[in-house]
Amino acid sequence: MITGAKTHLPVDLTGLRVAITGAAGGIGRVMADSFAACGAHVFISDVDQAALLEGPHKGIFADAGDSAAMEGFVDTAVAELGGLDVLINNAGIAGPTKRVEECTPEEVEETLRVDLASMFSTARRAIPALRASGGGAIVNLSSAAGRFGFQLRSPYAAAKWGVIGFTKTLAIELGPDSIRVNAILPGLVDGPRIRRVIKAKADAAGIGENAQTEKAVATASLRCFVTQNDISNMALYLCSPFGATISGQAMAVDGDLQVLI
Repeated sequence: MITGAKTHLPVDLTGLRVAITGAAGGIGRVMADSFAACGAHVFISDVDQAALLEGPHKGIFADAGDSAAMEGFVDTAVAELGGLDVLINNAGIAGPTKRVEECTPEEVEETLRVDLASMFSTARRAIPALRASGGGAIVNLSSAAGRFGFQLRSPYAAAKWGVIGFTKTLAIELGPDSIRVNAILPGLVDGPRIRRVIKAKADAAGIGENAQTEKAVATASLRCFVTQNDISNMALYLCSPFGATISGQAMAVDGDLQVLI
C-alpha cells in the first residue's frame, strides 16, 4: 500500500511570521514543526494547556469556539512575531456522529462555531496585519467532507463545505492586497483522530473497526491513508514562493478519494 510523506518539504521560509490555530498536537503540531524547521517564526494556539506547555513553540491557550479568544490570539501573535505573514486556521472538532434528526442544536452550533465561525474571527483580525506586511497567505483547513456528503457527520460536513465558500470569497476580496487564500482538504489522515471517527462510525453501523477501516481506505484510488506530513507539505508549498500565484483553491490531499463513507 502506498504511504505518504514522512518528512517535511525542504523550502526556505527564513523569517516568515506564522500563526497557527490548534497547533499543540496533531496536524497543527506537525505544521508548526515543519514551518519552524524551514526557518519560520511560529506562534500557536490550542485548548490543550498541557500540550502547549510541553511543546517547543510559543503560544497561548485559546478556545476556537470563543470569537474573542481567537481575536486575542491573533493580536498576541502579531505582537510576539512583530507582524504577520501567514495565518493557518487549523483548529477544529469532529462533531457528533449521528443521523441529522439525532443531532442536538447544541452539537450543531458548537461544530459550526469551532470549525467555521472561528475562521471568520481570526481572518478578520489578521487582515490588517497581513496588509501591513505587504501581503501574505491564509490557509484554511477544510476536509474531504467539504466536497462530499458524509453520512452521520452532517454538522462537520456543513462546516467544511462552508470553509470552501469562505476561502474562495476571501481570496477575491484580498487578492488586490496580494494576500493569497487557499483551503486544504485532507482525506483520511492517519492518526488518533481518524481512529476515533472510524470507531464511532463502526459502532453506529454495528461492524468492527477493521471492517470500517477497510471500507474507508477502499474509497481512495491510492488505497491509503495520508499522513500529517502530507497536509503540512501542502501548507508549506502554498505559503512559500512556489505558491506565489495560487489563491482561491481547494486543494485535496486525499489519495484521490471518490466518496466518504
